Amino acid sequence: MLAKRIIPCLDVRDGQVVKGVQFRNHEIIGDIVPLAKRYAEEGADELVFYDITASSDGRVVDKSWVSRVAEVIDIPFCVAGGIKSLEDAAKILSFGADKISINSPALAEPTLITRLADRFGVQCIVVGIDTWYDAETGKYHVNQYTGDESRTRVTQWETLDWVQEVQKRGAGEIVLNMMNQDGVRNGYDLDQLKKVREVCHVPLIASGGAGTMEHFLEAFRDADVDGALAASVFHKQIINIGELKAYLATQGVEIRIC
Repeated sequence: MLAKRIIPCLDVRDGQVVKGVQFRNHEIIGDIVPLAKRYAEEGADELVFYDITASSDGRVVDKSWVSRVAEVIDIPFCVAGGIKSLEDAAKILSFGADKISINSPALAEPTLITRLADRFGVQCIVVGIDTWYDAETGKYHVNQYTGDESRTRVTQWETLDWVQEVQKRGAGEIVLNMMNQDGVRNGYDLDQLKKVREVCHVPLIASGGAGTMEHFLEAFRDADVDGALAASVFHKQIINIGELKAYLATQGVEIRIC
């Protein structure tokens, strides 16, 4: 059995790490490189960086901070933001990233997933899915351009359908960003995760809602996700990664102990 992964998420805007609630009202957390180094030293299994305005601004991730992160950490990291072509992906990987993640560009051009997987291998192609639960309809819908409140829109895709589509096109991993839960720290949406797990046959990463160590345990135990991604509980030092992993190990979760 592969070890479960603990993955801090760093949302980047204007060269700094920020964090919002339900993808809105972002506050500045701090500088990118010191945070990345801290999380690596605490025992994170990998890091994910989202340049949250790159896609909506029509640009690709800034090379300078990607290269600096690669110099100071020795764990894998994934970068997302404005990757619209093979050339964009090649640049980011050449800067030192181990994986690239696409979200809004994949919705705009689904064939991009296949072209990236064919060129670089499925092992480094992650598809992020920003999913919103509509209480009125009881359905989960995929959103696009969520880094810019003024441009965020609901797409034609229901989440479960898009999960299956991106796998067919070559996604090697899926990060499910549950927007309703983002930043509120009341737990992952286990119902949604279980439904996605049934149709997801590649590694599945839960994102959005972690507030306690028990929330991570629930995601691993009840929804069988491969990794749990979180931001605010790590940024604000509510949960220490080393202590979290020790707790999960006592609960029978296969985890890499620091």
